[in-house]
Amino acid sequence: MTSRELPEQDCDPLWGYQSAGETRWLACGAVVVALLLQWRLPEKLSLGPAWLLPVLEGVMLAILMIGNPAKLHAVTRDMRPVALSMVALMSGTNAVSLFLLIHNLLKGSTETKNGRPLIYSAVSIWFTAVIAFALWFWEIDRGGPVKRCQSERDAPDFLFTQMSSPAVTKAQWAPTFIDYLYLSLTNSTAFSPTDVLPLTSRAKILMGLQSVASLATIAVVGARAVNILS
Repeated sequence: MTSRELPEQDCDPLWGYQSAGETRWLACGAVVVALLLQWRLPEKLSLGPAWLLPVLEGVMLAILMIGNPAKLHAVTRDMRPVALSMVALMSGTNAVSLFLLIHNLLKGSTETKNGRPLIYSAVSIWFTAVIAFALWFWEIDRGGPVKRCQSERDAPDFLFTQMSSPAVTKAQWAPTFIDYLYLSLTNSTAFSPTDVLPLTSRAKILMGLQSVASLATIAVVGARAVNILS
């Protein structure tokens, strides 16, 4: 047992939640939305053909669904390396699209003369980032959705309200993908933690990167696009 693992008998109400398991369908639906958003970006904002990287991510998603078609629980085959690779590819692709969008904006290319396509692209990149970081949070917290179902699991990366105030919810509460999606959405809009606090360095780094990316998308690209439209 590593120093980050908490055995079942040592768990207290603050840190000791254990997930009963959840399906991958909600996360799968979010990934499909992100792939469609990436697909619709102009090739000027993509690495190679606009369909190439979304197709690769779709193949990884298919592998995950074939390997874990139903509920994720303690005895489920852990395919976390494939999941992390897919999220990393999605995040990297989106980061490149954001960089190319800002680069073309500052360069004053013909694609950025019209503010409406610029806004559409910025919105797509922003929502894709929300989904990508929600998947990161879901996959890293306590070792991922499969590890959270096991008796020995990692210490938490995030402090949810239900963990510090167990009386406000039912016993043995555990976060699901919706909770991490909400965390990602609020962090992207507020540029800082709201009701969920990062506890580990990797959680703080991820939330910091998301805040910077969201700020660049909203403040730089969004403001410029509004000025063009006005």
